[in-house]
Amino acid sequence: MEIKNIQKLGGICSIFEALIYIIAFTIYGGVLKYPDENASAKEELFFLSENYLTLSILNFTSYILFGILLTILVLAIHNRIKKNLPNLSKLAFIFGVIWVGLVIACGMITNIGLNSVLEIGITSPENAMQTWSSVAVISEGLGGGNEIVGGIWVLLISLISLNNKSFSRALVLLGILVGIAGILTIYPLDIFTEIFGVSQIIWFLWIGIAMIRKSKITKEN
Repeated sequence: MEIKNIQKLGGICSIFEALIYIIAFTIYGGVLKYPDENASAKEELFFLSENYLTLSILNFTSYILFGILLTILVLAIHNRIKKNLPNLSKLAFIFGVIWVGLVIACGMITNIGLNSVLEIGITSPENAMQTWSSVAVISEGLGGGNEIVGGIWVLLISLISLNNKSFSRALVLLGILVGIAGILTIYPLDIFTEIFGVSQIIWFLWIGIAMIRKSKITKEN
């Protein structure tokens, strides 16, 4: 595939990444009604059972599909920034690939865990919810609860782009903010996760549009 085509494809994937974020935030935060803190194991299990299809599709979209699209974006951005600082660009590419693996693994573990929980819940709701708690901890550890690896990837891309001007200065500064916010999610404060999520939606949209426009200019020239 020619460079200009991978740039355009990467830009399209980036825009879809932003849309996936928006859909996930909307459904998780506004559509699904989670049981309260005092809910029993049976009530929590009933919620998972009633929303099984929605949760499965949402997990697949938010993690597995997101990771597949991210693979293309990581490659496209690497091709774009690798000329001036090849070693640093390779480091950014490695972190991008690691992030892809963590995101996809998170989605697969969550969906497989959901199936297992519902099967266990037939005979023992309490054991089922204990299993679900374990699945949640693993999922959060892989990336659902922190965005350190993704933050490092965005930060490295932005720092590299300061020198080779692959993207506009404003977009680079936004990327630095996104990257720092992602790294700071190592601290258990929701504010950093919220800043990372919202700012990365803008970053994905912006960088996607920039890559598509650049590919069109290259093609015309």
